[in-house]
Amino acid sequence: MGFSRKNKPNHITDRAADALETMTDSNPAHDDPVPGPSTNPATNVIIHDILLRSVGRMSRLTVEKLVLGRQYGPQFAKDAVENRSLVQTLAAYGVTKVATKSVPGALVVGTGLAIKVLFDRSQSRRKSRRAGQKSLRKQADPDS
Repeated sequence: MGFSRKNKPNHITDRAADALETMTDSNPAHDDPVPGPSTNPATNVIIHDILLRSVGRMSRLTVEKLVLGRQYGPQFAKDAVENRSLVQTLAAYGVTKVATKSVPGALVVGTGLAIKVLFDRSQSRRKSRRAGQKSLRKQADPDS
């Protein structure tokens, strides 16, 4: 992924970055310095990366706690979100990477999620709810 041999963007994020560059820069042919507190552009990129990942993680955890907290209460939601296993965390990270790398990856992940939803809906409502609640209770239990 990334740039091809001809230095043309072939990744969706490359194309989006190029489109934003032409929309926001009055002189796109001229290289602008990377904004940030340091005079070293590599340091500024690292600072931006850490900030973006931190804000993304905080907002994701907040939304997950909010969604679970509405049905199960705030303490249960906090426990369930914060006690995720390493396997669950790595699986979510891996699937997200596959989904954001390419359009075919996004289609594969989207299809897999749709199949899981259809499978859940094919089960009886009561059985499906019980299985989900059992899984969440196990995840929220710090001793498990």
